[in-house]
Amino acid sequence: MSLLSDRLEDYLVMRRGLGFKLQSDGTALLSFVEFMELNDAIHITNELAISWATSPKNVKANHWSRRLGFVRGFAKYCRAFDQCSEVPPSQLLPACQQRSSPYFFSDADVKQLLQRSLVQDDSAGVSGKTTHCILSLLCTTGLRISEALRLDVADFDAEQGVLYVRVSKFGKSRLIPLHPSVVALLMDYLSSATSMTTVFKPVALFRNAKAQRPCYDNIYRRFRRLSNDFPDQPGRRRPRLHDLRHRFAVKTLLNWYHDGTDVQSWLPVLSTYLGHVEVRDTYWYISACPELMDAARRRLESRWEGRS
Repeated sequence: MSLLSDRLEDYLVMRRGLGFKLQSDGTALLSFVEFMELNDAIHITNELAISWATSPKNVKANHWSRRLGFVRGFAKYCRAFDQCSEVPPSQLLPACQQRSSPYFFSDADVKQLLQRSLVQDDSAGVSGKTTHCILSLLCTTGLRISEALRLDVADFDAEQGVLYVRVSKFGKSRLIPLHPSVVALLMDYLSSATSMTTVFKPVALFRNAKAQRPCYDNIYRRFRRLSNDFPDQPGRRRPRLHDLRHRFAVKTLLNWYHDGTDVQSWLPVLSTYLGHVEVRDTYWYISACPELMDAARRRLESRWEGRS
Protein backbone atom coordinates (compact mmCIF):
# COMPACT_ATOMS: atom_id res chain seq x y z
CA MET A 1 0.00 0.00 0.00
CA SER A 2 1.38 3.45 -0.98
CA LEU A 3 1.72 6.49 1.25
CA LEU A 4 -1.19 8.18 -0.56
CA SER A 5 -3.36 5.11 0.01
CA ASP A 6 -2.57 5.22 3.72
CA ARG A 7 -3.41 8.91 3.88
CA LEU A 8 -6.64 8.39 1.98
CA GLU A 9 -7.72 5.69 4.41
CA ASP A 10 -6.96 7.99 7.37
CA TYR A 11 -8.74 10.90 5.65
CA LEU A 12 -11.92 8.92 5.03
CA VAL A 13 -11.95 7.55 8.59
CA MET A 14 -11.58 11.06 9.99
CA ARG A 15 -14.29 12.61 7.80
CA ARG A 16 -16.74 9.77 8.34
CA GLY A 17 -16.12 10.05 12.06
CA LEU A 18 -17.36 13.64 11.76
CA GLY A 19 -20.63 12.42 10.26
CA PHE A 20 -19.90 12.66 6.53
CA LYS A 21 -20.87 9.53 4.59
CA LEU A 22 -18.48 10.17 1.68
CA GLN A 23 -19.82 7.33 -0.44
CA SER A 24 -19.22 8.96 -3.83
CA ASP A 25 -16.15 10.78 -2.54
CA GLY A 26 -14.56 7.58 -1.25
CA THR A 27 -15.06 5.69 -4.49
CA ALA A 28 -13.79 8.58 -6.58
CA LEU A 29 -10.73 9.19 -4.42
CA LEU A 30 -9.73 5.53 -4.61
CA SER A 31 -9.72 5.99 -8.37
CA PHE A 32 -7.67 9.17 -8.00
CA VAL A 33 -5.05 7.44 -5.85
CA GLU A 34 -4.80 4.63 -8.43
CA PHE A 35 -4.33 7.31 -11.12
CA MET A 36 -1.54 8.89 -9.07
CA GLU A 37 0.19 5.53 -8.62
CA LEU A 38 -0.01 4.80 -12.35
CA ASN A 39 1.76 8.11 -12.94
CA ASP A 40 4.38 7.32 -10.25
CA ALA A 41 3.37 10.53 -8.47
CA ILE A 42 3.75 10.94 -4.72
CA HIS A 43 2.71 14.62 -4.54
CA ILE A 44 -0.68 15.97 -5.60
CA THR A 45 -0.32 18.68 -8.24
CA ASN A 46 -2.89 20.87 -9.93
CA GLU A 47 -1.95 19.39 -13.30
CA LEU A 48 -2.50 15.80 -12.16
CA ALA A 49 -5.70 16.69 -10.31
CA ILE A 50 -7.20 18.36 -13.40
CA SER A 51 -6.06 15.53 -15.65
CA TRP A 52 -7.87 13.00 -13.45
CA ALA A 53 -10.97 15.18 -12.91
CA THR A 54 -11.48 15.75 -16.63
CA SER A 55 -10.73 12.18 -17.72
CA PRO A 56 -14.43 11.16 -18.12
CA LYS A 57 -15.67 12.22 -21.56
CA ASN A 58 -19.16 13.23 -22.71
CA VAL A 59 -20.12 14.53 -19.25
CA LYS A 60 -21.18 17.97 -18.05
CA ALA A 61 -18.64 20.45 -16.72
CA ASN A 62 -20.27 20.21 -13.29
CA HIS A 63 -19.21 16.57 -13.13
CA TRP A 64 -15.58 17.56 -13.63
CA SER A 65 -15.92 20.29 -11.01
CA ARG A 66 -17.37 17.79 -8.53
CA ARG A 67 -14.51 15.34 -9.09
CA LEU A 68 -11.96 18.11 -8.60
CA GLY A 69 -13.77 19.05 -5.39
CA PHE A 70 -13.19 15.53 -4.06
CA VAL A 71 -9.48 15.92 -4.73
CA ARG A 72 -9.41 19.42 -3.21
CA GLY A 73 -10.66 18.16 0.15
CA PHE A 74 -8.18 15.30 0.17
CA ALA A 75 -5.35 17.58 -0.98
CA LYS A 76 -5.97 19.96 1.94
CA TYR A 77 -5.55 17.02 4.28
CA CYS A 78 -2.38 15.85 2.54
CA ARG A 79 -0.97 19.37 2.61
CA ALA A 80 -0.75 19.15 6.40
CA PHE A 81 1.81 16.34 6.00
CA ASP A 82 3.35 17.17 2.66
CA GLN A 83 4.16 20.79 1.80
CA CYS A 84 4.90 19.74 -1.79
CA SER A 85 1.26 18.80 -2.37
CA GLU A 86 -0.83 21.43 -4.13
CA VAL A 87 -4.47 22.26 -3.36
CA PRO A 88 -6.37 22.87 -6.63
CA PRO A 89 -8.13 26.28 -6.52
CA SER A 90 -11.90 26.19 -6.94
CA GLN A 91 -11.61 28.57 -9.91
CA LEU A 92 -9.82 25.93 -12.00
CA LEU A 93 -13.05 24.10 -12.85
CA PRO A 94 -15.85 26.31 -11.52
CA ALA A 95 -19.24 24.68 -11.07
CA CYS A 96 -22.42 26.15 -12.43
CA GLN A 97 -24.86 25.62 -9.58
CA GLN A 98 -28.28 24.82 -11.01
CA ARG A 99 -30.93 23.58 -8.61
CA SER A 100 -34.08 22.03 -10.02
CA SER A 101 -36.94 24.50 -10.13
CA PRO A 102 -39.46 23.66 -7.39
CA TYR A 103 -43.13 23.02 -7.99
CA PHE A 104 -45.21 25.58 -6.09
CA PHE A 105 -48.18 23.84 -4.48
CA SER A 106 -51.15 26.05 -3.72
CA ASP A 107 -53.32 25.41 -0.66
CA ALA A 108 -55.95 23.99 -3.01
CA ASP A 109 -53.36 21.62 -4.53
CA VAL A 110 -52.39 20.28 -1.12
CA LYS A 111 -56.01 19.87 -0.04
CA GLN A 112 -56.79 17.95 -3.22
CA LEU A 113 -53.66 15.81 -2.87
CA LEU A 114 -54.48 14.80 0.70
CA GLN A 115 -58.13 14.09 -0.08
CA ARG A 116 -57.16 11.85 -2.98
CA SER A 117 -54.59 10.02 -0.89
CA LEU A 118 -57.33 8.62 1.39
CA VAL A 119 -58.78 6.62 -1.50
CA GLN A 120 -57.56 3.04 -1.32
CA ASP A 121 -55.27 1.88 -4.14
CA ASP A 122 -54.19 -1.73 -3.65
CA SER A 123 -51.83 -1.57 -6.63
CA ALA A 124 -49.46 0.64 -4.60
CA GLY A 125 -49.09 -1.89 -1.80
CA VAL A 126 -49.67 0.90 0.72
CA SER A 127 -53.03 1.77 2.27
CA GLY A 128 -54.70 5.08 1.59
CA LYS A 129 -54.48 5.96 5.27
CA THR A 130 -50.72 5.33 5.32
CA THR A 131 -50.20 7.43 2.21
CA HIS A 132 -52.38 10.19 3.65
CA CYS A 133 -50.47 10.19 6.92
CA ILE A 134 -47.04 10.28 5.24
CA LEU A 135 -47.99 13.10 2.86
CA SER A 136 -49.61 15.05 5.70
CA LEU A 137 -46.41 14.74 7.72
CA LEU A 138 -44.29 15.97 4.78
CA CYS A 139 -46.61 18.97 4.31
CA THR A 140 -46.66 20.01 7.98
CA THR A 141 -43.06 19.34 9.02
CA GLY A 142 -40.93 19.66 5.89
CA LEU A 143 -39.38 16.25 6.54
CA ARG A 144 -37.45 14.56 3.76
CA ILE A 145 -39.33 11.49 2.47
CA SER A 146 -36.38 9.29 3.48
CA GLU A 147 -36.62 10.62 7.04
CA ALA A 148 -40.35 9.92 7.23
CA LEU A 149 -39.99 6.35 5.98
CA ARG A 150 -37.20 5.59 8.47
CA LEU A 151 -39.26 6.63 11.50
CA ASP A 152 -40.00 4.02 14.15
CA VAL A 153 -42.90 4.03 16.58
CA ALA A 154 -40.41 4.79 19.37
CA ASP A 155 -39.42 8.00 17.56
CA PHE A 156 -42.89 9.48 18.12
CA ASP A 157 -43.50 10.99 21.56
CA ALA A 158 -47.21 11.77 21.66
CA GLU A 159 -47.07 13.20 25.18
CA GLN A 160 -44.35 15.73 24.31
CA GLY A 161 -45.64 16.19 20.76
CA VAL A 162 -42.30 15.60 19.04
CA LEU A 163 -40.63 13.33 16.50
CA TYR A 164 -37.04 12.21 16.84
CA VAL A 165 -35.30 12.08 13.45
CA ARG A 166 -32.25 9.87 13.88
CA VAL A 167 -28.97 10.15 11.96
CA SER A 168 -30.40 11.79 8.88
CA LYS A 169 -28.53 13.53 6.08
CA PHE A 170 -24.92 14.33 7.02
CA GLY A 171 -25.33 12.14 10.12
CA LYS A 172 -27.42 14.74 11.97
CA SER A 173 -30.25 13.95 14.38
CA ARG A 174 -32.90 16.40 15.53
CA LEU A 175 -36.21 16.79 17.38
CA ILE A 176 -39.25 17.95 15.39
CA PRO A 177 -42.00 19.69 17.40
CA LEU A 178 -45.44 18.78 16.00
CA HIS A 179 -48.68 20.71 15.74
CA PRO A 180 -51.43 19.18 17.94
CA SER A 181 -53.39 18.24 14.81
CA VAL A 182 -50.41 16.22 13.53
CA VAL A 183 -50.04 14.48 16.90
CA ALA A 184 -53.74 13.54 16.74
CA LEU A 185 -53.34 12.29 13.17
CA LEU A 186 -50.39 10.03 14.09
CA MET A 187 -52.15 8.69 17.20
CA ASP A 188 -55.24 7.86 15.16
CA TYR A 189 -53.08 6.15 12.53
CA LEU A 190 -51.24 4.05 15.12
CA SER A 191 -54.45 3.03 16.85
CA SER A 192 -55.90 1.74 13.60
CA ALA A 193 -52.70 0.18 12.24
CA THR A 194 -52.20 -3.55 12.43
CA SER A 195 -50.38 -4.39 15.64
CA MET A 196 -46.90 -5.75 15.09
CA THR A 197 -44.30 -6.51 17.71
CA THR A 198 -40.85 -7.93 17.31
CA VAL A 199 -37.99 -8.63 19.64
CA PHE A 200 -35.26 -8.28 17.05
CA LYS A 201 -35.85 -4.96 15.33
CA PRO A 202 -37.74 -1.69 15.86
CA VAL A 203 -41.36 -1.34 14.78
CA ALA A 204 -41.73 1.00 11.79
CA LEU A 205 -44.05 3.95 12.30
CA PHE A 206 -45.46 3.59 8.78
CA ARG A 207 -46.18 0.13 7.40
CA ASN A 208 -47.39 -1.31 4.12
CA ALA A 209 -49.95 -4.05 3.49
CA LYS A 210 -47.40 -6.65 4.60
CA ALA A 211 -46.81 -4.83 7.91
CA GLN A 212 -43.34 -3.86 6.69
CA ARG A 213 -41.66 -0.50 6.27
CA PRO A 214 -42.85 0.95 2.92
CA CYS A 215 -40.21 1.58 0.28
CA TYR A 216 -39.67 4.92 -1.42
CA ASP A 217 -40.67 3.63 -4.87
CA ASN A 218 -44.17 2.66 -3.70
CA ILE A 219 -44.82 6.04 -2.11
CA TYR A 220 -43.34 7.86 -5.10
CA ARG A 221 -45.51 5.95 -7.60
CA ARG A 222 -48.61 6.64 -5.49
CA PHE A 223 -47.71 10.32 -5.31
CA ARG A 224 -47.21 10.47 -9.09
CA ARG A 225 -50.68 9.03 -9.67
CA LEU A 226 -52.26 11.40 -7.18
CA SER A 227 -50.66 14.47 -8.77
CA ASN A 228 -50.80 13.26 -12.38
CA ASP A 229 -53.22 15.96 -13.55
CA PHE A 230 -51.59 18.89 -11.75
CA PRO A 231 -50.74 21.59 -14.33
CA ASP A 232 -47.17 22.14 -15.49
CA GLN A 233 -45.28 25.14 -14.14
CA PRO A 234 -42.38 27.11 -15.64
CA GLY A 235 -39.22 25.06 -15.28
CA ARG A 236 -41.02 22.12 -13.66
CA ARG A 237 -43.30 19.70 -15.50
CA ARG A 238 -44.21 17.40 -12.64
CA PRO A 239 -44.30 17.93 -8.87
CA ARG A 240 -41.89 15.95 -6.71
CA LEU A 241 -42.25 14.71 -3.15
CA HIS A 242 -39.37 17.01 -2.21
CA ASP A 243 -41.45 19.99 -3.35
CA LEU A 244 -43.67 19.47 -0.29
CA ARG A 245 -40.60 20.20 1.84
CA HIS A 246 -39.94 23.30 -0.24
CA ARG A 247 -43.54 24.43 0.27
CA PHE A 248 -43.26 24.04 4.05
CA ALA A 249 -40.16 26.24 4.16
CA VAL A 250 -41.65 28.87 1.87
CA LYS A 251 -44.97 29.02 3.77
CA THR A 252 -43.10 29.36 7.07
CA LEU A 253 -40.99 32.23 5.76
CA LEU A 254 -43.99 33.98 4.17
CA ASN A 255 -45.94 33.76 7.43
CA TRP A 256 -42.99 35.29 9.26
CA TYR A 257 -42.78 38.15 6.79
CA HIS A 258 -46.52 38.81 6.99
CA ASP A 259 -46.44 38.71 10.81
CA GLY A 260 -43.53 41.14 10.99
CA THR A 261 -41.17 38.54 12.45
CA ASP A 262 -37.43 39.24 12.32
CA VAL A 263 -36.73 36.63 9.63
CA GLN A 264 -32.98 37.14 9.78
CA SER A 265 -32.92 36.14 13.46
CA TRP A 266 -35.27 33.20 13.07
CA LEU A 267 -33.77 31.74 9.90
CA PRO A 268 -31.21 29.62 11.84
CA VAL A 269 -34.15 28.09 13.74
CA LEU A 270 -35.84 27.06 10.50
CA SER A 271 -32.52 25.79 9.19
CA THR A 272 -32.10 23.57 12.26
CA TYR A 273 -35.70 22.39 12.04
CA LEU A 274 -35.19 21.35 8.41
CA GLY A 275 -31.90 19.63 9.20
CA HIS A 276 -29.76 21.87 7.00
CA VAL A 277 -26.03 21.84 7.64
CA GLU A 278 -25.64 25.55 6.88
CA VAL A 279 -28.06 28.49 6.96
CA ARG A 280 -27.12 29.35 3.38
CA ASP A 281 -28.98 26.20 2.27
CA THR A 282 -32.15 27.69 3.76
CA TYR A 283 -31.58 31.05 2.06
CA TRP A 284 -32.10 29.31 -1.27
CA TYR A 285 -35.83 29.00 -0.54
CA ILE A 286 -36.08 32.79 -0.55
CA SER A 287 -34.32 33.17 -3.90
CA ALA A 288 -36.36 30.33 -5.46
CA CYS A 289 -39.77 31.87 -4.67
CA PRO A 290 -40.83 35.16 -6.33
CA GLU A 291 -43.41 35.83 -3.60
CA LEU A 292 -40.73 35.52 -0.92
CA MET A 293 -38.35 37.74 -2.87
CA ASP A 294 -41.10 40.36 -3.08
CA ALA A 295 -41.81 40.09 0.64
CA ALA A 296 -38.09 40.51 1.40
CA ARG A 297 -37.93 43.52 -0.94
CA ARG A 298 -40.91 45.20 0.74
CA ARG A 299 -39.42 44.56 4.19
CA LEU A 300 -36.12 46.13 3.08
CA GLU A 301 -37.84 49.12 1.50
CA SER A 302 -39.88 49.79 4.65
CA ARG A 303 -36.68 49.78 6.74
CA TRP A 304 -34.95 52.24 4.41
CA GLU A 305 -38.02 54.51 4.39
CA GLY A 306 -37.98 54.52 8.19
CA ARG A 307 -34.36 55.74 8.17
CA SER A 308 -34.86 58.50 5.59
